[in-house]
Amino acid sequence: MATQKLWLRCEKKEFERRSALSPSTAKKLIKAGFEIFVERDEQRIFDDAEFEAVGCKLVDHNSWPSAPQDIPIIGLKELPVSEDPLPHTHIQFAHCYKKQAGWSTVLSRFHRGGGTLYDLEFLTDATGRRVAAFGYHAGFAGAAAGALALAAQKKGEKLGRLEPYENESAMIESLKTTLGGSAKGVRALVIGALGRCGRGAVELFRKIGLDEDDIVKWDMAETAKGGPFQEILDVDIFVNCIYLSSAIPPFLTHEQINSAGSRRRLSVVVDVSCDTTNPYNPIPIYSINTTFSEPTVPVILNDGLPRVSVISIDHLPTLLPREASEQFSSDLLPSLLELPSRSSARVWTEAEKLYTEKLGEAVQEEGLR
Repeated sequence: MATQKLWLRCEKKEFERRSALSPSTAKKLIKAGFEIFVERDEQRIFDDAEFEAVGCKLVDHNSWPSAPQDIPIIGLKELPVSEDPLPHTHIQFAHCYKKQAGWSTVLSRFHRGGGTLYDLEFLTDATGRRVAAFGYHAGFAGAAAGALALAAQKKGEKLGRLEPYENESAMIESLKTTLGGSAKGVRALVIGALGRCGRGAVELFRKIGLDEDDIVKWDMAETAKGGPFQEILDVDIFVNCIYLSSAIPPFLTHEQINSAGSRRRLSVVVDVSCDTTNPYNPIPIYSINTTFSEPTVPVILNDGLPRVSVISIDHLPTLLPREASEQFSSDLLPSLLELPSRSSARVWTEAEKLYTEKLGEAVQEEGLR
């Protein structure tokens, strides 16, 4: 069998320091017979030398468009907006299968180039569970950002630029210091608390000092009655961690917040799920994704009401880039090892089947042939 090649591209999204492969995962792939090409990237949390030391071949920054078309390109975040055709096989988060803004334009690039998309969000095992996800670290980092926003708001300030932490211990210590030693007395509600993302959010709140009774944990049973939910207004921080797949009643609305007047407690909403442009978004109180440089957006409310800030950053795990990347790439490794047999390996054949279905919808939407 020919050597399986794999090309790790750089990330072009601002502030994104994570990597789809870690040096330790790359080393295991090489040991299994892979040939790994790694684009030089000063933004990535792992130094180029770390990849070179395990046997990867370094190539120029952002040179994947000229890579041989038979080499799959792996990355994390979506590619920069462009109309250029995509002839390669891409393994990445494309954020287009749930008809997010611009979804059909993204897929039309693959149609015109003859390439294939294996969306990392939809690589699943036999039970339908994602084989690799950043969920835990997304929830963990989202809760951290929410605590920072609350601390800033209590000082009458707006949360400034977020910077990635070297490790989890550094994050926890920094948060405690910012919060005056502990977050004791803060009350938070996590919806989706039983999932990976929700567990991460709950664990962060525990580690910064919230009392267990002040961490309200909701999942499907608690939301089955349908929103909006008054209980969200009775906490300081609300963290949304659900995986949205269909229309549901909104969790929180402008009308609900305005009606509560100054009696509400809610100050910060963290939408980790970040379905901002999804037509089914259950938190329709904001309309833009926020960024590491501008982490919050205010909810437009009636004059004189206390502020509510929303955090809707779609790559929160990069607050802990090394640990998040190590965990994700380790979980992805078994599937990557099956890449040479992707024409028959279930995880890849199912992903390609879904791609073909979504591509057909995009072709129809765009009026292509």
